[in-house]
Amino acid sequence: MPLSKMFSTLCVMVWLVVLNTPVQAEDAHSYARIKQVSTPHMELDLTVDFDDRKLRGHVTYKLARHDTSTQLYLDTNELVIHKAELLIDEQWQPTKFTMGDIHPSLGRELIVDIGPSAAQVRIHYETVPTASGLQWLTPEQTAGKEHPFMFSQSQPIHARSWIPIQDSPALRLTYNATIRTPEGLLAVMSANNSLSDERPGEYHFSMPQPIPAYLIAIAVGDLVVQEISDNVAVFAERYIVADAAWEFADTPAMITATEEMYGPYRWDRYDLLILPPSFPFGGMENPRLSFITPTVVAGDRSLINLIAHELAHSWSGNLVTNASWRDLWINEGFTSYVENRIMEALFGRERAVMEQALGYQDLRDDMARLPAKDTVLNIELGRRHPDDVFSQVPYVKGQLFLMYLEEKFGREEFDVFLRKYFADFAFQSISTEQFKHYLKRELLDKKPLLVSMDKVNEWIHQPGLPDDAPRPTSDAFIKVEQQMQRWLKGGQLATDAWTTHEWLHFINNLPLDISAQNMARLDQEFQLTQSQNSEIAHAWLKLSIIKNYEPARERLREYLLSIGRNKLVSPLYRELAKTPDNLKWARQVYEQAKAGYHPLTQTVAESLLYANQ
Repeated sequence: MPLSKMFSTLCVMVWLVVLNTPVQAEDAHSYARIKQVSTPHMELDLTVDFDDRKLRGHVTYKLARHDTSTQLYLDTNELVIHKAELLIDEQWQPTKFTMGDIHPSLGRELIVDIGPSAAQVRIHYETVPTASGLQWLTPEQTAGKEHPFMFSQSQPIHARSWIPIQDSPALRLTYNATIRTPEGLLAVMSANNSLSDERPGEYHFSMPQPIPAYLIAIAVGDLVVQEISDNVAVFAERYIVADAAWEFADTPAMITATEEMYGPYRWDRYDLLILPPSFPFGGMENPRLSFITPTVVAGDRSLINLIAHELAHSWSGNLVTNASWRDLWINEGFTSYVENRIMEALFGRERAVMEQALGYQDLRDDMARLPAKDTVLNIELGRRHPDDVFSQVPYVKGQLFLMYLEEKFGREEFDVFLRKYFADFAFQSISTEQFKHYLKRELLDKKPLLVSMDKVNEWIHQPGLPDDAPRPTSDAFIKVEQQMQRWLKGGQLATDAWTTHEWLHFINNLPLDISAQNMARLDQEFQLTQSQNSEIAHAWLKLSIIKNYEPARERLREYLLSIGRNKLVSPLYRELAKTPDNLKWARQVYEQAKAGYHPLTQTVAESLLYANQ
C-alpha cells in the first residue's frame, strides 16, 4: 500500500473521533452553537447561474447532537432562505426556521427547528449578486473573452455568503458536492478534482478530510489543466496555463522537502488554480486546490515563495487550524515560518534570509501605522470583522516568535517539536491557550532555563516586538545598500546578478528625499516604470506616488485597472489618499477599476478613498 494511503487509512478513526467531538470554545464571529449541535458532514447541491449571478440549490447537514437542544444555529450573510426540511422516517418534511437581525460584520443568524431526534437537515436557498464571498466576472473581464468566470473566497467569514453554514474555524466538516454549470465551463472545488478535459455540465466532488468552513471553495470558468507531476497539476485559463506550469515546476520538490521536515502530506493531491487578476489575495490555501494570483507568474520563478506559503498551510492552517480569528497567528505565523524553511531547503540560506528581511521590513511598516492593540498576536477583536486582523503581525511577528524559539532550543530540537505538534493536533482546531499549554509541556518544561512562560506571554499578548526579537539582516542587502550609496553620489549600479528581492530592498530603502533627477535616471537605466514583475512595479509605483514622479502616472493607472490583489493595490490607494489632488485622481481611477475588483478589494479601497464622506 502506498505510504500516503496508509496514512489516510490510519487517520480515518482519528477523524471519526474529531468529527463527533464538540469543540471546547465558542467563536465570537459565529452564531453557531457547536457545543449544542454541530454539523460534521455537508452535502451541497448547487446550480451556477451566470445570468443572474447567483448560486441556487440546497445544502444538507448530518447533525451531531451534544445536548438536548432542538434548534440548529447557522451563519448567513445576504442569503435568501426558501425553506428548511428534516429527514424523518426517510421522508423530507418541512420545519420552521427564523432569521435574526442583521449585524454589519456577522450577517444574520439562521435558527432551524430540528426537533429531538432528526439526524439530517436540508436548507433550500440562493445567493445574491453582491455575496461577499463570490466574484462574478463577465467574459470581457477574462483573458479568453468568450466565457464568464466565478470564484469564491470564503476566508475568514465569507462562506456564510454562499452557504448557510456553521462558519467558525472551530468546526471541521467533510463534504460532498454536486455542481451544475452552463455548457462548456469547468467547475473545480477544494476537493477531488478530475483532470479530464470533459465538461459534462454536472460535476461531483468529495472532500473526505474534515476542514473548517473557510476552506470550502469553488470556481467555474473556461479552465484547462496541465500536469506537473503525478500529484500536482495547474488549472488555469489557456493563456497562462503553460507559463504557470513552468513557473511552479518546483512544487513537487517543495512537497518532498516539507514532508522530510514535518511529516506526511495528508491531502492526496496538491493542485493549483490560477485565477484572474481580480483575485484579492496572493494565494488561498484551499486544500487540494490552492487558489493563486497570476501576479506571481513572473517568468523567472522569483516569486514562488508564495507557492511555498500556500503549500505550508497544508500542515499549518489546514491540518492544524486556529480555533477562532483571534488565533490567526497559529495559522499564519507557523505557515510563514514553514514557508521560509521550505525556501531555505530548496534555494539556500541566502534567499531565505533575504525573504525574512523583506518580511521584517513589511512588519515594521505595518506596526508603524497600526494601533498598538492590533500588534498583539492573540488579538482582541471583539466583534470587529476578522478581515481587520489580516496584517503582517500574525504572519511575520508569528514567524519571528517561532524563529526565536528555534534560536533558543536549536533547530534540530525545535523541528522535532513542530513535527510532533502537527501530528498531535492533526485535523483539529486549537486556541492560543491550547498551544501555550502544549508548548510548555513539550518544549519549555524540558529545558526550563531557556525560555520562560513570561517571555512566551510577552510575545503572544503584548504589543510590538520584544527587545530580544530576531531582526533578520541579509549580507546581500548590505551590499545593495553600499551600491545605493555609491549610486546616489553619481556612481553606477551593478545589477546583473540582482534578484527580485534585492531590487525590492533597493527601491524600498531609497531615501524619501531622492531627487526627481535621480528618479528619472533610475527609470531610464532600468525601465522600472514598465517592469512586468508585479512586486517590483508595486514598489516603484508607490515611490513614484510619494515623489510625484509624473512619468509613472499612466503606468500607475494601468496597474490599478489591471490588478485586484489587495497587497498590491491597497497600499497605492493609501498613499494616493494622502493629498487632495492624488485622492481626486485615485477616486476617478477606482470608479473605472471597481467592476473588476473583488468585493473584498472594493471594501478596502473604499475605506481608504472615501473615509471622510
